[in-house]
Amino acid sequence: MKKVLFMLSRMNAGGVEKSFLSLLTQFPKDRYDITLVLLEKRGVFLQLVPNWVKIEEAAWFDDIKPVIMQPPQQTIKHYMKSGQFLRMMSFTYGYFLAKKRNDRSLYYQQVFKKVPEYKNSFDLAVAYQGPTEVIDYYVAHKVRATAKVSWIHFDVSRHVINDRLFAGLYDQFHRIHVVSEHAKHQLVERFPHIKGKTNVFHNVISSETIQDLAEKTVVFDDSYPGVKIVTVGRLSFEKGQDLAIKALAELRRIGYEARWYCIGDGQQRKTYEQLIEAFGLEDDFILLGSIMNPYPFIKHADVYVQPSRHEGYCLTLAEARCLNKPIVATNFNGVRDQISHGNNGWIAENTSESLVAGIQAVLGDANMTAEFIRRLSEELPDHTEEIQERLYDMEQMVNV
Repeated sequence: MKKVLFMLSRMNAGGVEKSFLSLLTQFPKDRYDITLVLLEKRGVFLQLVPNWVKIEEAAWFDDIKPVIMQPPQQTIKHYMKSGQFLRMMSFTYGYFLAKKRNDRSLYYQQVFKKVPEYKNSFDLAVAYQGPTEVIDYYVAHKVRATAKVSWIHFDVSRHVINDRLFAGLYDQFHRIHVVSEHAKHQLVERFPHIKGKTNVFHNVISSETIQDLAEKTVVFDDSYPGVKIVTVGRLSFEKGQDLAIKALAELRRIGYEARWYCIGDGQQRKTYEQLIEAFGLEDDFILLGSIMNPYPFIKHADVYVQPSRHEGYCLTLAEARCLNKPIVATNFNGVRDQISHGNNGWIAENTSESLVAGIQAVLGDANMTAEFIRRLSEELPDHTEEIQERLYDMEQMVNV
């Protein structure tokens, strides 16, 4: 039985966590002994992890979390007050040297100095939430494994990462999996030396499961006579819900009877609540929060809108495609991996005005919408062959 470690930060209701749960369904439990290590053992998706997967919390993270979260001056002051003078000197030297050389690996050498190696060894260790400094560093330097994989879920051109840190970290991994062609291109352009061991591994999508879950009964403003628009995603700037709020304000101003339902939660909730109030949309832009099963809402929507500014591989967009919904999506990197403008959906620019135009186009042309639905029904996302190839590749790595 192959021993595999996966590492994530926590099991929140996000795309990365959802794709991980789907990936687990591809591992035969009689052939794999899987351990999931979380920085913090919490999150609404924690209960969905199969009971045959061992779940552990990284006990060491409580010690280093204040160090990486607070200003370094505060850490230095803490070491001085607690009499840890040697540690204070070592940390100060590492921090300023890392800053001077723009190389955070020197900083993390100090941060992880007292973090012990993981107690067991594995056939395969996967830093699943890449690029994440703490997770990638820990798997690269503190886990003993025959083979190691870093799994990239984000477009590195849209995220601030330290090139020298990750160039060194990626040298420690045998494979780099990236969730879309565009994200792979951006990664390899930034780190050319990893091209030979980098490939695309799309997020696992089970169309059948999504369609079954969409049949569940939910209360969804059944008496509302207007247009129902649904968006799913973490409440954050990169997901673009602010564009959606402004788009709905304009739709209603020009006479559309429409209501927008936003599924997901996040740090921008308060900001978006204030924006909703500023536009007088309290009754019409509904923040539903995190919902374990968003698929019945997508199924009963008139239009699904993805207003993101950037994505890796947009899982929620793939799920809406599984449910054959008319789709309007912004022109984020990777959208054309899934949507062909005018063929199976509408691609708008990353502005509220363009979103409005796209929604108007979809609602105003029944023939075009019907053609979108027909084409989506013929192209359900299916990466079964790719998944089997990648799993076989991982098995070959650990059999060397």
